[in-house]
Amino acid sequence: MGGSGTAARRSLLTLSLSCPNLFTLSRLSSSAKRFPLLKLSKPTRVLLGFRPLCTTTTTTTPTEPDQIKHSMLLERLRFRHLKDSASKPPLTTTTPKPLNAVQTETEDGFKNKNKKKKVVEHFEELGLTEEVMGVVKEMGIEVPTEIQCIGIPAVLEGKSVVLGSHTGSGKTFAYMLPLVQLLRQDEALCGMQMRPRRPRAVVLCPTRELSEQVFRVAKSISHHARFRSTMVSGGGRVRPQEDSLNSPIDMVVGTPGRVLQHIEEGNIVYGDIKYVVLDEADTMFDRGFGPDIRKFLGPLKNRASKPGGEGFQTVLVTATMTRAVQKLVDEEFQGIVHLRTSTLHKKVASARHDFIKLSGSENKLEALLQVLGPSLSKGNRVMVFCNTLNSSRAVDHFLGENQISTVNYHGEISLYIVFPPKPRVENLKRFKSDDGDCPSLVCTDLAARGLDLDVDHVIMFDFPSNSIDYLHRTGRTARMGAKGKVTSLVAKRDLVLATRIEEALRKNESLESLTVDNVRRDIARSRITEQKRTIVKSVKISNQKNKITRKAKEESAPNLKNKVTRKGKEASTPAKSSKRAVQVSKSVKSSSSANTSRKAPSTSSGKKQTAIKKSRSVKSAASKLSVVGFRGRASWSNKKESLRSS
Repeated sequence: MGGSGTAARRSLLTLSLSCPNLFTLSRLSSSAKRFPLLKLSKPTRVLLGFRPLCTTTTTTTPTEPDQIKHSMLLERLRFRHLKDSASKPPLTTTTPKPLNAVQTETEDGFKNKNKKKKVVEHFEELGLTEEVMGVVKEMGIEVPTEIQCIGIPAVLEGKSVVLGSHTGSGKTFAYMLPLVQLLRQDEALCGMQMRPRRPRAVVLCPTRELSEQVFRVAKSISHHARFRSTMVSGGGRVRPQEDSLNSPIDMVVGTPGRVLQHIEEGNIVYGDIKYVVLDEADTMFDRGFGPDIRKFLGPLKNRASKPGGEGFQTVLVTATMTRAVQKLVDEEFQGIVHLRTSTLHKKVASARHDFIKLSGSENKLEALLQVLGPSLSKGNRVMVFCNTLNSSRAVDHFLGENQISTVNYHGEISLYIVFPPKPRVENLKRFKSDDGDCPSLVCTDLAARGLDLDVDHVIMFDFPSNSIDYLHRTGRTARMGAKGKVTSLVAKRDLVLATRIEEALRKNESLESLTVDNVRRDIARSRITEQKRTIVKSVKISNQKNKITRKAKEESAPNLKNKVTRKGKEASTPAKSSKRAVQVSKSVKSSSSANTSRKAPSTSSGKKQTAIKKSRSVKSAASKLSVVGFRGRASWSNKKESLRSS
């Protein structure tokens, strides 16, 4: 019996598993019996995406009503698509596109947008020719920097621009590569050729060292793109420069003073000058080169202002641009376009900045020795910046006493004679040499601008007076993506500016207008604003207190009004009576004075005294009279007496 029962149970389980729709069928049949209007067209329904568990085969092909519904939905979709296309501007094809085609079109649109926002990854995309690209390939440069991506196309288009980017970002290549290509295009299109004393491009630099650096770049490019350049700058002999200018040339690189000297002597002629570059333009206008630049640009502007005169293209290159210098540039070069990178007036990402705050008791030279020693032990090249000439000499002497070999670089070192044995150029060569003879350079801000030096560590023995000099000093290290370190020794007097610069570097903010005076003004303004805020808060609190007291007075005002009205009613009757008494006394006084004046003769003084005594007695009597009872009689008796006397 037990075995038969278990067998029956197993058969029931298999039936329930094999046909799970039996229960649903029974419920549907019962509902059909209850509601005769409900007609079941299909006894079973198979949901899409699920396989039936029963062994019976079911057909999933759509029937004729399903096909009709499907076609109606397609028609509606087509109608909507046509309606939308009618509202939009007409296209070339009016027939609706399939879904796959629409998807590919949107994908292509996204690709085009990404191309516009995408940073240029190769120099070929900037429009450079094969001749110029040979230089880039030889140097092994593959990816252009941000200023090169912005500047090269703008210069190739013939625009006068200001290229602003942080130090060591490749600004020299940003203007030199397109400038050489433009010179080659002029030769091909206009048939212009090299002629002696007639350069077509002039590059002006503030220092001899920077002009040498730019001249080296021009020489490296001239090996692939054929053009000839020469350098004329202060500190060199004039006769060799004259000989180089007498030969056919395309480009002149030099300092403003020496270029003007050669122009006055007739060694350089303006006739073919078409491109002018001012490298380190902010230094040019800040350090007194403004008159020389205006003198050089005067004949070119006069030539361009004449009808049919040939114009010229100007390129200004700078690592910093203050507002004052920007105003001068806009006034001098009207319509010039400013192109700036996102890193202008900001810290270089690959440089580390440390601020060592010194107290008054610490020796600054000993602190410098502690910072410089570990860096030199690692084999690093170090630049030590000082604010003044005397400070640089003191640092150089102190390091020499501590057996640290140094070279000095400042404006007092001679450039024109061989002796003393350490002129400025020789010192830079010793510092740049790979022998490691002099790994440390003690200098002023003269070495902070334009020099392309391979420096690992920059130490500021004297903290600068503004953020612009700080940026130029730090630009000597971490150039072209290399790593570097900057250490500043901060005294008490420099603490305010140093803390503000440190905060800006930490927040990656701009250091454009941070000076000692500006920071002090900002601190004073912040204090004034804080005082104003406290005053406003106190005024608000007092106003709130006044409002509370006013509300309390308004709530207690009705009771006070009732009390006042009661007191006023009580005090009104005696006030009226007092007014009447005053009027009666006045009338009595007038009548008595009139009577005494008529009766008393003017000659006797005794009679006057008696009259005064009588008037006093009358006054006293009038004050004792009752007001209400005798007012009318007294006035009537006075009238009778006046009639009798008349």
